[in-house]
Amino acid sequence: MKIRIVDTTLRDGEQAAGLVFSQAEKLAIARALDRVGVFAIEAGTPAMGVEEQSALQAIVEAGLSARVIAWNRAVRQDILTSVQCGFSFIHISVPVSELHLTYKLKTTREAILQQLADSVAYARSFGCTISVGTEDASRADEAFFLQVAEAAARTGAEYIRYSDTVGCLEPLQTYEIMQRLVKKSPLPLEIHVHNDFGLATANTLAAIQAGVLMASATVCGIGERAGNAALEQIAGVLTELYGHETGIDRKLLPDLTRLVAQACQKNSQ
Repeated sequence: MKIRIVDTTLRDGEQAAGLVFSQAEKLAIARALDRVGVFAIEAGTPAMGVEEQSALQAIVEAGLSARVIAWNRAVRQDILTSVQCGFSFIHISVPVSELHLTYKLKTTREAILQQLADSVAYARSFGCTISVGTEDASRADEAFFLQVAEAAARTGAEYIRYSDTVGCLEPLQTYEIMQRLVKKSPLPLEIHVHNDFGLATANTLAAIQAGVLMASATVCGIGERAGNAALEQIAGVLTELYGHETGIDRKLLPDLTRLVAQACQKNSQ
């Protein structure tokens, strides 16, 4: 079975406390990820400003084989900024838990569904390929997650990311949820988990055992709070223990992890 790895070292990984990669480091890491063979590189968030946009344009123009994806809120100006940076692969994220809808955005389910549909249609009007993210999905109503997946599918998204934003899942629970969603979702699923209880890699592997074919990861497991699932751990287990194909050339992983570790050590403030 082929498992696609979506690396988010340059987006979620850089959200580690105090970490800021330079433009040269971002480009070097993107090129190293491409050599290793990840399916996609989530390179960053163009809406963060001109310095980020300059770094992202350099990555887009590097001619990489991997998909280079821009992370966006479901906001037209964010999407337009990504397109102006040269991105043709656009990730659009919406919160789906009642906590986020009520207290973070002060909005409703109906409004989020409409905002998502409008945003996907707007991005597609530029000829972009779209993936949709569901923030805080692990604390959301499963039925609403499926409503979001159906809205994303109707408007032409390619796949949907299930995010354990606060890292509250455990492996058996992850397996059961993913087994249900794989059967019901109109779109292929990507699993994206955080490591707050040290279970990110285990949860990612449980999702794959349940039938999920795409996994998000970061080099060395870096990321917000306790980090994300570690690319090198996932690639090793999937290949050596489960016999899956990932496209990852594991002989090149030591160079990649060394590059990221050195950049983290240099830039952590």
